[in-house]
Amino acid sequence: MSKIALVTGGSRGIGEAIVKDLASKGWTVYFTYKSNVERAKEIEQYANNIFSYQVDVSDYDAAKLIVNKIISNSGKIDCLINNAGITMDKTIGFMNKKSWNSVIETNLYGTFNYCKFVSKEMISRKKGTIINISSVSGLVGIPGQTNYSASKAGILGFTKALSKELGRYGIRVNAICPGFISTEMTENIESEELIKQISLGRIGETKDITGVINFLLDDASSYITGQEIIIDGGLSI
Repeated sequence: MSKIALVTGGSRGIGEAIVKDLASKGWTVYFTYKSNVERAKEIEQYANNIFSYQVDVSDYDAAKLIVNKIISNSGKIDCLINNAGITMDKTIGFMNKKSWNSVIETNLYGTFNYCKFVSKEMISRKKGTIINISSVSGLVGIPGQTNYSASKAGILGFTKALSKELGRYGIRVNAICPGFISTEMTENIESEELIKQISLGRIGETKDITGVINFLLDDASSYITGQEIIIDGGLSI
């Protein structure tokens, strides 16, 4: 029986790379996206084991509905990867309430919504893996990103607490903290000065993330839970 994965925010960047990588390894992959219908359909065409749902991850009731649909279709969810996230960068004097709320609701509330409903199914089987995508911004803080840094730091605390709740059921919960990865979200960043701050001297690639995810899904990592794994080329040292 195929392994089943649910990836939030799977229509671009790191999320898209995760979806395609898991599908290429034989997983049946469901992913969520918010608005880009055309792009989602293109990703579905990549393989016949990829399926998408258009939804705002901050919508609690919709999260419950989608998780139940996947379980009804496939019988289980082996892996949840909470990747959906947005940025609305401003220094705090210029950051309005909407920008603060939107980032917190998408990045942090979205993680809660899907963990809540997926973990219930995993508990019933006493098996499962949850991977939450945080950020180096949540570890060290980045000027102009108080909303984003707060949401990603919240994910780290959430991950540690949830790992302690679910460990007794054989469910592992870990967080990944990417640095600057070459995606649409980072394409406008001035890279020359940034690279000087990175020990390995390069911007990361999506394969740097998918490689670690593959490890966390493998039995080789069966004794790892509640951890924050930093993938930043040494940026945050």
